[in-house]
Amino acid sequence: MPDDKIEIENIASPGRTTRVDRAKYLAMRKALLAVLPSKPPGLKVADAKQALLPQLPDELFPQGKTAGWWLKAVQLDLEAKGVIQRAPDTPVQLYLQRKG
Repeated sequence: MPDDKIEIENIASPGRTTRVDRAKYLAMRKALLAVLPSKPPGLKVADAKQALLPQLPDELFPQGKTAGWWLKAVQLDLEAKGVIQRAPDTPVQLYLQRKG
């Protein structure tokens, strides 16, 4: 079924796309966008993961399994699309990109 996959980008590899599971991507995207602040410096990736884990559907991420991989995949895709941004400091901190 072609609808079960979605193409995502990676800010580190411009112009290259990867096909991934649509349901897992959308669930992680929704959870990540719900926990990220709208202002810098944002939220550390590890803190974002802890905040979003309870929001993930257990049928897709049983006991949070593979959530780290999916968080990174969604993070890189949303950065490439300009939806989220990382603060210039380390460790990596993410926040929602302001519109307009």
